Amino acid sequence: MYGKLNILFYPKKLRSDTDGKAMIYARVTINGKRSEFSLGRRVEEQRWDSRGGKLRGTTTEVSNFNRFLDNVKNRLYDIYDSLLKEREDISAAIIKNIYLGKEGKEYMLLEIFQEHNDEIESLLGKGFTKGTLQRYKAAYKHVSAYIIQNYHRNDIPVRRVDHKFITGLEFFLKSQRNCEHNTAIKYVVNFKKIMRIALANEWITKDPFFHWKASWKTKEKQYLTQTELDALRDKKSFLPRLDLVRDVFVFCCYTGLAYSDVQQLKEEHIIIGVNGDRWIKMPRKKTKAISSIPLLAPAEEIILKYRSHPYVLDGKGVLPVLTNQKSNAYLKEIADVCGINKNLTTHLARHTFATTVTLSNGVSISTVSKMLGHRSLKTTQIYAKVLDSKIAEEMDRLKEKIKPVENSNPKDEGSIEN
Repeated sequence: MYGKLNILFYPKKLRSDTDGKAMIYARVTINGKRSEFSLGRRVEEQRWDSRGGKLRGTTTEVSNFNRFLDNVKNRLYDIYDSLLKEREDISAAIIKNIYLGKEGKEYMLLEIFQEHNDEIESLLGKGFTKGTLQRYKAAYKHVSAYIIQNYHRNDIPVRRVDHKFITGLEFFLKSQRNCEHNTAIKYVVNFKKIMRIALANEWITKDPFFHWKASWKTKEKQYLTQTELDALRDKKSFLPRLDLVRDVFVFCCYTGLAYSDVQQLKEEHIIIGVNGDRWIKMPRKKTKAISSIPLLAPAEEIILKYRSHPYVLDGKGVLPVLTNQKSNAYLKEIADVCGINKNLTTHLARHTFATTVTLSNGVSISTVSKMLGHRSLKTTQIYAKVLDSKIAEEMDRLKEKIKPVENSNPKDEGSIEN
């Protein structure tokens, strides 16, 4: 339901106005939102009737000016009436732009999305990463496929995006693109940014995401137990390619570094800490937050093992790290060799550091948060929840072993012991 159109004329005196005259502006208001523009006419401020919104006087000059204001008002009402019949969206900004001759372009959804992605690509390394660009490119492809399937068009006007479009997109991602719940939500959140851009530029009049809220499903993070970590660390009969990947994985288990960070780890990031021991101190690639991590013995042993590797001698990094894709492929082989029935990935090492290596051994959650380079303690608390579930699981097994003691000589009810 569209609100009533209100039009107000008023004088605005600028600093450069020293002759007692002021510029007349028109203010268009719909549903509490307004848009203003200059009429390009100046009048003597003292002759302006603020209550009537016109000039005082009976001269021909005054009559002509007031007739000009009436024509402007009539034109604005005509535009409003036409929009009621022709368009789904009406705003003060749209009426202003049509009056000024600026309303002619129909802003298309995928065009805006592509322009956004092009801007990110031009800013790679300057606040944006390749991973961010890849996510938005994937989101673009999903939205494009959704429009083709549901609207039978290659693109649609951005003003046609509504709550139904958003919920339909979420369903499409899950049913047609086989996305898990959280993955689908991530793509919708990526798309939400595009609509925020459209709203900020007044290409749409209301936020179609107003009644949509991201609902994330809590997924328990996998990690290695100490027994599994020891088995992986102590295994000797690995092929050289698997041995390297195993060592880098174990290094991450004892430092908490994400894969993208261990790739960038250089000697300059290893410093002498406040306690006189060697620490890793470096900004995370993902968030730029500083990670401060004392080097534990297993991590130091791995650094020493590769000190004479050509990759390290050339100053490329502290460890020779393979690509993420190859590492994850080899980790599946490593899991089979070690008899670990878990989906080993490079990121699982970070989870193992947070749970098995630190929190399980009494390290405070605030300290773990600092080492992981988390900006918020809430992010780290996810790992504490994982540990709570582990405690509950192990205690349930303990309850099965410790049965309640049965009374072999139950007393009769009502009997009294002297």
